[in-house]
Amino acid sequence: MTDTLALALAQLNPTVGDIDGNLARLRKARAEAASKGADLLLTSELFLSGYPPDDLVLKRMFVAACMEAVEHFAKETADGGPAVLLGTPWRVTGPEGEKLHNAIALLDGGKVQTLRFKYDLPNYGVFDEKRVFQAGPLPGPVNFRGIRLGVPICEDIWTPEVVECLEESGAEMLLVPNGSPFEGAKLDTRLNIATARVVESGLPLAYLNQLGGQDELVFDGGSFVLNADRSLAVQMPAWKEGVTVTRWTREGDGWVCAPGEMTAPSADHETIYQALVLGVRDYVLKNRFPGVVIGMSGGVDSALTAAIAVDALGADKVWTVMMPSPYTSDESLEDAAEASRLLGVRLDSINIGPAMQAFDLMLQPVFDALPPDTTEENLQSRARGITLMAISNKFGHMVLTTGNKSEMSVGYATLYGDMCGGYNALKDVYKTAVFELCRWRNQADITGLPLGLLGPSGTVVPERIITKPPSAELKPDQKDEDSLPPYPVLDEILGHLIEDEMPVSEIVASGKDRDLVMRIWRMLDRAEYKRRQAPPGVKITRRSFGRERRYPITNAFQGT
Repeated sequence: MTDTLALALAQLNPTVGDIDGNLARLRKARAEAASKGADLLLTSELFLSGYPPDDLVLKRMFVAACMEAVEHFAKETADGGPAVLLGTPWRVTGPEGEKLHNAIALLDGGKVQTLRFKYDLPNYGVFDEKRVFQAGPLPGPVNFRGIRLGVPICEDIWTPEVVECLEESGAEMLLVPNGSPFEGAKLDTRLNIATARVVESGLPLAYLNQLGGQDELVFDGGSFVLNADRSLAVQMPAWKEGVTVTRWTREGDGWVCAPGEMTAPSADHETIYQALVLGVRDYVLKNRFPGVVIGMSGGVDSALTAAIAVDALGADKVWTVMMPSPYTSDESLEDAAEASRLLGVRLDSINIGPAMQAFDLMLQPVFDALPPDTTEENLQSRARGITLMAISNKFGHMVLTTGNKSEMSVGYATLYGDMCGGYNALKDVYKTAVFELCRWRNQADITGLPLGLLGPSGTVVPERIITKPPSAELKPDQKDEDSLPPYPVLDEILGHLIEDEMPVSEIVASGKDRDLVMRIWRMLDRAEYKRRQAPPGVKITRRSFGRERRYPITNAFQGT
């Protein structure tokens, strides 16, 4: 029996499917932990495969490669360095046939000492683990050098059952590997859940969370340790990779973690901005694009998108393009040029007037003498989409789209036009939040932020872009509010409909005009077919468009 434990928390950024790359990260983290005297290193959930692997784990050869990599890496733990609790998919063959598990493996002394399998598989929101994994049995503790470690995996601590089983079977502490995606106020939610399990079990708890972007999801890290008296002993930073060694001592019948690293959580706007930057950075770099190209309109959405891209990738990897039409104001051209100048990015101008004329001539025999309408407006947007995609095809830069959640909600976007592209930084950001983030970014000192933003400090979005009325500029004197309610009103109603799933009658009872609510509800409903064809984007709210909000496109329900 030992009376001390040096536990390393490896808050790392794995890549789904990159077994060798993830192992290289792990080796580096283990060497750092060894230099700090660690006995044991904890990785995040399914670290070896990357999380979430989705249907990738249905490929037998991928799971076989993961299991083989675990066996080989286990031999390295014969060197006397730290043991490793490694998250990995694991296939087991037994009397009931084959089962695929979300597992944690204890590697020590040159071999796989034992395995534990996730019991509570989440199947809500962004999670779909019952599709690919089978639940393990209720776990007992892992014996590590005389210490009985409870290792519930992520969702296993969101209800009392698994921790109760571990406590009753003799666990002395809880080490929790997690793949918990970011959304607003998520850190408080995690702390509340962890505190509840500590209170119920009387056991201290180390919560280790993944960092990094994976398609729509962003993982913010923010790992922490709670002692049995609910005191916070360690708080690792969000948005930053690192290995923190925590020091534990047996005191009486329990274990206590000594006070260690304490990083205060960031404010709301900073946290959301960091999520957007990390989502863009990892999507572009992990998919090996040389950079991004952005249609620069002189509006607030494209300006903020460009700022996020520069902060994520650096100015040399961001290419902005103005695409004026006869309806584009001089003010918009000036604002787009100034925003690009402030960010230090390349700016080109390609006039879409010739394309508009070509389409008019080409379609004239079919359209005959019909008056112009939204058809001609959409052709402008599609001409811009074709232009950006041509640049993307020729030079390899990914098109970063600029639409926000308010527009995507009500269909104020053009398929194969402004929706054209590979990724959308603002897909889950309401228009009112776009303005707030611009103001925050202009005032922020970004030099000390943990993610390492690559753009300049100070103003990057010209003030006139923030204050002028939003407009698509697809016809003379057009304003967004010609077609939509004021964005503060629209966003409040959309928040009730999307985030809260609130019935129309309850929204009306709160004081909103019934005709307006019904109009927005119907716009939201009718735009589902567009959203189904939209590029992925960073999730920051409780109900983002994508994997966690799945409504039928063909839908005859009319509301009340």
